[in-house]
Formats: sequence, C-alpha cells, structure tokens
Amino acid sequence: MAAAANFPLLIILILFLSSFMMPVLKRVKAVKWLSLSSILLCVVLSVLTLAYVQQNGAFLYKVGHFEAPWGNELKIGYLEAIMSIMFTSIAALITWASFFSADYEIKEKNIMLYYTLCGMLLASLLGILYSNDIFNCFVFIELSSIAACGIVVVKDKKENIKAGVKYLILSSLGSGLVLMGIAFLYSITGNLNIGFIHQELVKVKDLYHNTLIISLGLFTVGLGVKSAMFPVHIWLPDAHTYAPSSSSALLSSLVLKAYILLYIKIIYRVFGIEIVKTLPILEIVLVMGAVGMIFGSILALLQKDLKRMIAYSSVAQIGYIFFGIGLGNILGLMAAIFHIISHALTKSALFLIAGNIIERIHSKEISRLKGIGIEMPITLGVFVVCALSMVGIPLFAGFNSKWNFALAIIDSNRILFIAVLVASSLLNALYYLPIIINAYFGEENTKDRVYMSKEKSLGALLPILILAFAIIYLGISSNGIIDLIAKSVSNL
Repeated sequence: MAAAANFPLLIILILFLSSFMMPVLKRVKAVKWLSLSSILLCVVLSVLTLAYVQQNGAFLYKVGHFEAPWGNELKIGYLEAIMSIMFTSIAALITWASFFSADYEIKEKNIMLYYTLCGMLLASLLGILYSNDIFNCFVFIELSSIAACGIVVVKDKKENIKAGVKYLILSSLGSGLVLMGIAFLYSITGNLNIGFIHQELVKVKDLYHNTLIISLGLFTVGLGVKSAMFPVHIWLPDAHTYAPSSSSALLSSLVLKAYILLYIKIIYRVFGIEIVKTLPILEIVLVMGAVGMIFGSILALLQKDLKRMIAYSSVAQIGYIFFGIGLGNILGLMAAIFHIISHALTKSALFLIAGNIIERIHSKEISRLKGIGIEMPITLGVFVVCALSMVGIPLFAGFNSKWNFALAIIDSNRILFIAVLVASSLLNALYYLPIIINAYFGEENTKDRVYMSKEKSLGALLPILILAFAIIYLGISSNGIIDLIAKSVSNL
C-alpha cells in the first residue's frame, strides 16, 4: 500500500504521456479509447490514493532528489484525494459522452487535437491541486489556460476563435496578477514552498501588513478572473456558449474549480486563516459572492440561448462558493467544498444535455424546447434532476448545499444573508422551471410530438444518467462525503 504514495505523480505522468502519444496514432477511434482508458486508470489510482490517506493521513511526496524548500514536492491530504476522484471521474464521463458528440461538433481533422488538449488540461488541473510549490502551481495554471483556450477554439469557427481569444487575454491577465502575488510573497519570505512561505509569514506578518494585503488582493482578483467570480466573469458566457458541449462541461465543472481550490490553499495554507482575518479581503469576497449569486441568476433569466443561460447560471453558482469562502468559518468552507462537488456534477450534466438537445433540434433557442420532453424524455428527465438540484429542492444535492450554506450563515451571525440565499434559489426556479413545464405540458407544446423520436442511444445517455444518480445520491445520503470534507478542512 506504500506504493500508493507515488500515485499522484503517476496520475499526472499518465495523462501527459497519453496526451503526447495521441498525435502519433493514426485512427480517431484509437485516440478516443486511449483518452478514456488513461482517465479511467487515473480514477482507480485516485481512489487508492484516498484509501492511503485514510490509512496514513496526509503526506508529502518529494519530486526529484532535493528536499524542500529547494526541491519540489506534492502534498496530498483528504481535500486533494477527494477532489482527485471528482476530477478524474467527471472527466471520464465527459470523455465518454464526447464519443457521441465530437463528430457532430468538431471537424474530423481536429478531433485528435481535442483529446490531446483534454488530457493536458486534466493533468494540469491535477498538478494545481497536488503541488505544494506555489510557482509550480503557476506553471500548471499557464498550461491549463492554454489547453482550456484550445478546447474552446477547436471547433474552428469565427465565434469560437473570438471567444477563445477573449478568454486567452483575460486568462493571461489573471495569470499575471497571480504571478505578481507570488513575487510579493517571495520578496518577503524567500520561499516558494507553501509550507515554508507560511512559516516565514507568521514571523514577519506585522512588518509587512500592507504587502500581505496587496499580495492576497492580487491572488483574489487573478484567481477570481480565472474562476469567473462576479464581476470579473466576462469571458465565461462566450467561452461556454460557443465551445463544444463537452468542452463547456469541462470548463464549468473542473477548470473553474481547480482555481478556486488553489485560492482555498492560498488562504488556509499559504497565509493561514489567522493572518487572513486581519486583512479586509474576506469581507470583499463575501460581498462579491453574494452579489454574484443574485446577478448571475438575473442574467441567466434574461437569456434566450440554452447554453448561455447555463453559463450565466455557473456565474451564480461560483458566487455561492466564494460566498462560503468569504464567511471565513469552518462551516462556510465545508459548504463551499461540498458545493464544488455538487455543482461539478450538475453543470457537467447540464452542458452535456444541452449538447444532446442542440444536436437533435439544431437550435440553441430556449423557445424551441417546447414539447422536447415528449421527444427526448430521458434527456429531459435528467435535466429535471439537475434543475431541481440547482433550485435547491430536497432529495437532490443542491438542497444539501444550500442547507449547509444556511447553517454557515447562522454560525457566522450574518442572518441577513439568508435572504440572499433564498432570493437566489427563487431566481434559479424562474429560469429552470418554465423550461420543464413547456417541455412536458401544454396541448400546443406537445401536439404532434412523437414519443422518443429524438432521443439519443443508451450509450450516449449513460454518462448523464450516472451523473443524475450521483446528484440524487448526494441529496439523499451526503453524510459520508460531509465527514470526508470535515476531515479535509481540519487538515487545512
């Protein structure tokens, strides 16, 4: 079992090596199966890593011959192990679903490039998650940004290239701010290793109070841009709308979350929550999260394009996560981490569903979805599960998320924010429920609709059905994952 300590590095290497092999292969089918099989192997290794952490606790893994702070190292605790399983499992399901959509959305000559970029992207995101060296995190941020832009523009259409360039420019701005934040920390600590930075900050925090404010502010804005925190989310709607649906699913469910998880590491492990609470940053994050919860939902309500509506919904849901972080208490952080998982499951399913619908009806317009529940009952059934979870209906994961946020608000003595939580849920209902009603009900909506006439094959539906099952399971029985999250927070 001691060999499991090697698995995090092995996961990154498997994903990078398989990605580099893909351009050499001649057949698209071989590339697809290499992509899926390598990710499934990483799922298994991630599960074994969690088992190792449960048995032995959090551990450091030395990469190379030199000890920290001169050498690089990975740090794997409960948070990293849980998120590794989430990242690889959802990536496997999205990759599986892409087998049935890539030929429709991506030119044949670009399909092998697409899977190469997806593998590099997942490896980079896991690198951000695992690394205990803040500059290595920046390197993986840059790799992930390039790969993420690539999976947006891979459709090779005018609107995709425009969205990709917009994303690249703003993402580069965010990366630059993160690098500046790292430079400020290095200037006062002389270290890039996260553990050693924190040790030095504890010693010099009173001497460099303003420098700490500037550095954490740079991290907040930089990673806020990259994770689409309101109001610096402006790249997200176009990128999600015009990218292939599997790319949109990856961006919303995984890419945004990796940057938020890095932000959590910076607050709790680089600075330390005791130092952060002496700075005015968390209050700003709290307010921006609350505003994002409302305005993201309002903007989603105004959309006529299905994917664009789901994209703006993501802005609102990212607001929830930053809101939980901004509360600055244990329950808030636990609620934020649980919502990262809940949102990843739900949004990956929603974007895959949107892709299935668009492929069948050849339109993104929400007004064209009337009666689609008759023609695609299984697809719309999963949409109902996701929508009810987003609204916060009991028995679905989203309800447990919002319940946890409510408990965190009460614990922090900020009772007025309960109104924001309720208002955001009501706004979610206003743009999701009309789609469901028009899809299933109304004589003029269902007239002349042929049952199952546009439904996709069982193989294409299985990924979203698995995601729906996971959403319901987390809604009914979330105690196990909550216990693991509690352990991860105590380690932080």
